[in-house]
Amino acid sequence: MSQHDDGVDLDNSLGYLLKEASSVLRAAMEEVLRPLGMSVTRYSCLELLAQRPGLSSSELARGAFVTRQSMNVLLQTLEREGLVTRPAQAPVGKVLPTRLTPRGRRSLQKASAAVRSVELRMLAGLIETDRTGAFRILKSMIHALRGDDDA
Repeated sequence: MSQHDDGVDLDNSLGYLLKEASSVLRAAMEEVLRPLGMSVTRYSCLELLAQRPGLSSSELARGAFVTRQSMNVLLQTLEREGLVTRPAQAPVGKVLPTRLTPRGRRSLQKASAAVRSVELRMLAGLIETDRTGAFRILKSMIHALRGDDDA
């Protein structure tokens, strides 16, 4: 019996394949975002704020898959660069809601177009029913692992 028999067959591991797809996607996104002076995390933060204005740094960190500390550093940088605004004091509790500035929206527009081009390239070999099925299956897997009731 070989060591391989005790482990996961990487060629047939859905988890490994998903991780590889995630890594390749991230690299492709970084490649198109770099000339715009942006990283995937920076883009994710701006995109989240465009779709959900007023998110806290903790909510942004969860949405961008980074630590709160990393997000706080990023938000300070974005604020210095004039891409986001945050009030000096929290309107309620301790939460400082963050919003995009017009400059932040312009920066995001270019980045979103670049990211869309990567996603279109990734999906180019799929017919519409396969695309729809892939979205449905991935969402179902996420719900199952999170323990959501509506999976």
